Amino acid sequence: MVLNVIRRAFVLWWILLRYGTQWLFQRERRAATLRTAFERLGPTYLKLGQIIASSPGLFPKPYVEEFQKCLDRVPPFAFADVKRIVGEELGRPTETVFSSIEEAPLAAASIAEVHAARLIDGSDVVIKVQRPGIRERVDADLWFMKKLAWAAEKLFVNARLANATGVVADFDVTIHEELDFTVEGRNMDEFNSLMVKHDMAGLICAPKVHWDATAKRLLTMERFYGFKADDVAKFRENDLDPEKWLRIGMRGWNLTMLLHGFFHGDVHAGNLMFLPAAGKIGFIDFGIVGRFDRQQRMQVLRYILSFNSQDYAELAKVMIEMGAVPKGVDTVRLAKDLGDVYSPLLSRALSEIEYGRVLPDIVANSRKHGITMPREFVLILKQLLYFDRYAKLAAPSLNVFNDFYLIDFLFTPAAAESGIDMNQIMALLMTIQQSAARQAAASEAANPA
Repeated sequence: MVLNVIRRAFVLWWILLRYGTQWLFQRERRAATLRTAFERLGPTYLKLGQIIASSPGLFPKPYVEEFQKCLDRVPPFAFADVKRIVGEELGRPTETVFSSIEEAPLAAASIAEVHAARLIDGSDVVIKVQRPGIRERVDADLWFMKKLAWAAEKLFVNARLANATGVVADFDVTIHEELDFTVEGRNMDEFNSLMVKHDMAGLICAPKVHWDATAKRLLTMERFYGFKADDVAKFRENDLDPEKWLRIGMRGWNLTMLLHGFFHGDVHAGNLMFLPAAGKIGFIDFGIVGRFDRQQRMQVLRYILSFNSQDYAELAKVMIEMGAVPKGVDTVRLAKDLGDVYSPLLSRALSEIEYGRVLPDIVANSRKHGITMPREFVLILKQLLYFDRYAKLAAPSLNVFNDFYLIDFLFTPAAAESGIDMNQIMALLMTIQQSAARQAAASEAANPA
């Protein structure tokens, strides 16, 4: 480990020196320079690049657009390494399992790359093959990141509010889970089981895993044919309603999180597809999955419902229980300030929300009250930013924060069967139901049959 850290230190210093100089003196190419530097720095930094790519409003537009290339267009590694790793993981000749493997990757990402292949029985599949030597590089990067996060929290208020050490600790856990593809395979099986349980398998799915050709560094799965969820032009070419399918995908994601404490934790555009032939939304890449115990699930549920119903007194109460604000906070003032900064997100369509104005107010309010969201909730926020980006492109008239369809399963027997304490949320549910009824009546009056 020590030698890996020392070796990595020299690499990091050289890359930062080279590209840092370019970034300083080539203003018109700053976004491209930073993206190239992240690619050279490897998987740890490419993950950060994916967050930038899917977070308009938090980062400048040129960087968001440039880092789109980090989602699935990372430089590939040698095909000879692909074949070597496949053979090592199978423990038997590759030819006894695959009749062919395409040399050009379908996608190359930070952890692995994906190749089209065909099994001996003729089934079309894709194989996900882990990058060689990645575990050692990730461990060295994490050593540096932990030290930097600790120092940043000591020096900067914003780093403490962002819970920098917690974010890095969470990344440590999730990326090591990502490096074991058998974990990802089990996540996919669990997701598909939940879709069957809630009668959504005809609308949403994950690829089926071929377990006889899967190991820690090799994942073999059903091949999906379709296009990315943010490709609005493709939706329209196929005479499909992108808003309809975005809402279906979000509803499925919400359902698994709120009813089962399980959710896909990396729904950037490269991992959410529409499958025209099947008429389904396909979720891929289950390397990062969020999980909550029962208490956390109830807190998340109350947080979302309080936000949705604009009950900011309840929202403040939940945040205190979560440990997101210091003890002794003025709850009345906190509730009022939460209402002031969050109301614009609920009262307008996405096309009308100016994040350049809203986000600074949210950050300022967090600083004022010392709000620090637990790391599990940071992962949820990241996914909501991804969905928000898709909605901006595909459904600008939609408001993903108060759409009743996205949570209507909470009004079914499945909610009680999942172990939710209905007594804790009944008042919030009634408020939301009444609001939905008023909206439906107003819509019917405005658009009579």
